[in-house]
Amino acid sequence: MTSAAAQSLEKATLMLNWYVTGLHSPLILGKQKGYFKEEGIDLEILEGRGSGPTVQAVAAENVMFGFADLTSMMALVAKGAPVISVGSALQTSPFAVVSLKEKGIEKPSDIQGRTIAMTPGDSPSQSWPLFMEKNGLQASDFKTVSGDAKTKVNAVITGQADALLGFATDQGSQIESVTGKPVTNMLFADHGVNSIGSSFIVNLETVEENPELIKKVMRAATRSFEYTVQHPQEAVDAVRASYPNAGSAESLLSGLNTAIPLLKSPGSADLRPLRVTSAQIQETIKTMIAVGTLKTSDDDVSKYYTDAFLP
Repeated sequence: MTSAAAQSLEKATLMLNWYVTGLHSPLILGKQKGYFKEEGIDLEILEGRGSGPTVQAVAAENVMFGFADLTSMMALVAKGAPVISVGSALQTSPFAVVSLKEKGIEKPSDIQGRTIAMTPGDSPSQSWPLFMEKNGLQASDFKTVSGDAKTKVNAVITGQADALLGFATDQGSQIESVTGKPVTNMLFADHGVNSIGSSFIVNLETVEENPELIKKVMRAATRSFEYTVQHPQEAVDAVRASYPNAGSAESLLSGLNTAIPLLKSPGSADLRPLRVTSAQIQETIKTMIAVGTLKTSDDDVSKYYTDAFLP
């Protein structure tokens, strides 16, 4: 690309929900392959420190795009945050009870008598009471230890906890990488509690003032996810090239391969990546109302999601 062409690119910033993992590799690969530049976009990808702070950064217009959990965004929209989702990557919830396979935790009843590591207030822990209710579990059935994401992973690795509440796309592959042992991800979605996960978030002001920019970014992002599903190793190689400290190639590939089936749900099987149905959003709203994050008056799908910018 000539310097004149480079100067004509429109800058856009995208903040992730966390440090780069296998789940984020489509965006890294799409940037490396020039999909965003072909749309006239100079995309800067920033690592994040949780979905909540990423949504807040978009709401404050500190970044133009966020890649964050839809439930975290919805909770902030209900409190007045001027943001909306313009596409959803993870359409089946990645929330999971993550354990070493040798622990034999494969169904909800296997949790009885175990010790579970969790982070109070994070997205999986907010949905956990509903998981317990739907699967006949009581708080007295298991013990808990509390800590941040790193502490939870270490607790499972060292045997201080039998399992953790976390993300199938991330923490399981970390545990596998350190221990060399296989992991079991018991998905909340397989046991009655589903919600849409990582989604693209923009400020409502951007929707009004620069809709064409959003369309360009979402076209490139859609291409990036489509290509990655067919070429996961290439996506991992792109991450290793740009973020050498992101983890081992094996861990990144494991996380990506865990994420790929979650990029769709039965309702969106025939749709292009990032596009979801109104029914899927409604299911997420119902889950959030059930866990007490939203009120019944917060059930307007159009407050949270639009597909107007997707190819």
